[in-house]
Amino acid sequence: MKRRAFCKGGLALGLAAGLAPYVARAQTMANMKFAADFNFQGNHSVFSLAIDRGYYNREGVAVTMDRGYGSGDTIVKVASGAYDIGFADINAVVKFNAQNPDKRVIAVYQGFDRTLSSIISLQRSNIKRPMDLEGLTLGAPEADASRLLFPAFAQKNGIDASKVAWKSIAPNLRETILVQGQVNAITGFITTSYFNLVAAGVPREQISMLLFSDYGLDLYGNAVIVREDTIAAYPERVSGFVRATIAGTYDAIEDPAAGMQSLKKRDPLFDVSLERERFDMVLKNAILTPYVQKNGFGSVDPARIALTIQANAEAYGIANPPSPDQIMTTRFLPAAGQRMPRA
Repeated sequence: MKRRAFCKGGLALGLAAGLAPYVARAQTMANMKFAADFNFQGNHSVFSLAIDRGYYNREGVAVTMDRGYGSGDTIVKVASGAYDIGFADINAVVKFNAQNPDKRVIAVYQGFDRTLSSIISLQRSNIKRPMDLEGLTLGAPEADASRLLFPAFAQKNGIDASKVAWKSIAPNLRETILVQGQVNAITGFITTSYFNLVAAGVPREQISMLLFSDYGLDLYGNAVIVREDTIAAYPERVSGFVRATIAGTYDAIEDPAAGMQSLKKRDPLFDVSLERERFDMVLKNAILTPYVQKNGFGSVDPARIALTIQANAEAYGIANPPSPDQIMTTRFLPAAGQRMPRA
């Protein structure tokens, strides 16, 4: 009996010792509020899968994810402390940090290797190359990021910008105005305008797109952002979030159906079929790019960061643009071998 009791006691002690690291982690689990850049779309599955499969918890952070209302709004929410972390367009970060040097947010993981900014038209306009835009009318909201970057796009492609007319339109009417023929083309993200046109009944084969990144303006796109004070106070949480996001990215690529279902749980109106198509478009044009295939998820080319800052400084009239280290850091990335795309 004594031996039996001893064994029980030893077993209990052994179990307690074995569970100690997990108990300690549970007791120190940090809550992090994450804001997406827009309403839930297919590419957000990299985050939702990481949540559902416990990858963030494994890193000691309990993440809750909310939809966003545009990159500008997400940046403000993170900068103000309403959210701990967010996903937003790095181009918008350049402008915000230039205007708010005391509230800077820093990109810690470059999720989109290329911007999704583009010129979108219908085949009837016969726009096949950038020079075809001269003499035409483009439509977009005045504050549209792609419209503001158009002068840089024009310069890269030898377009006389004075020969391009603009019609200012509300964001919710952009695609409608194009379909009605009031403009020859619009500016915007391909992942937004393309699917809005499809939803309006335009056959896919009639939609034409000129991506800025394909024509000399190879800027970066969306990135995971945090405040500078968060980086200083909780670097291990930031590292953990990045590692878990990369794990979620692997899963989203390998099992996109599961990724769509993980988002469907969060939004009953989520269109699985359409969002799977959108996810495939983002994968091709922004996530699994040739550069990422060669260098790994989150890798950054200094020359392209410089171009991203320069283009936005010119677009927004920024006299003193932030330096690269004032908008981005790669210190939280795992070793390259731990973030290479799988065959």
